[in-house]
Order: sequence, then C-alpha cells, then structure tokens
Amino acid sequence: MTQDWARPLVEWEIVARDPQKVRDFYARMFNWTFSQDGPLLRVPAGIGGPEPAPAGHIIPGGESRFVLYFQVRDLRTSLEMAKELGGSVLQEPFDVPNGPTVARIADPEGNPVGLVQQ
Repeated sequence: MTQDWARPLVEWEIVARDPQKVRDFYARMFNWTFSQDGPLLRVPAGIGGPEPAPAGHIIPGGESRFVLYFQVRDLRTSLEMAKELGGSVLQEPFDVPNGPTVARIADPEGNPVGLVQQ
C-alpha cells in the first residue's frame, strides 16, 4: 500500500453580508485586486508567500471558525489601517514561542483575520 499525501489548501472563501464593503476593506488592507464573475469576487494568488504552501493548525476555542493569516510588513501600521478601514483589533501583537510575531484583527463584518509580521 502506498502512502497517501496531505491535501493542500487550494481555495478559501469569505462570506459577507455587504460584499462591496468587505471587498474595499481587503483591497486597501492587503493590496488585493478582484475580478468579477457575477456575484463571485475572485482574488488572484499573491506573491511572496511562504513556501512550499500555506500551513495551518488546530487550536481549542469557544466556537468553531476559520481564521486566515496574512503576512504584513509592519504589524502596528496594519492594526491602525484595519481600524481606519472599519475593522477592529482583536489581539495586540504577541510572539509565538519559537515562531513569528502575530496579531489579530476583524474585518468590518467581524470575521477574524490573523496578521503575521514579515
């Protein structure tokens, strides 16, 4: 029997009550561009992400949810930008043991988003 392989993350989705407002937030926050296919706002893959592919983890919590993490150049500047764009700061920057410095924000609809210091 051959060993099976791990399935990589190949797509993600943000569900929004006000797609235009959330689109504007992410366009300004992370320099995203969008293509329109009917009601679907596609976001092309970016450059400069970690290799070989996005990694993930499972942590205990009070509610089930997904959190996306994005690399940013400056956490403090990004936290201020999130607030200016209608989001909020959920967690100030902290150092992960043997790992990066991270923070958490929420987009204008309250979806949690992780930020990782470049």
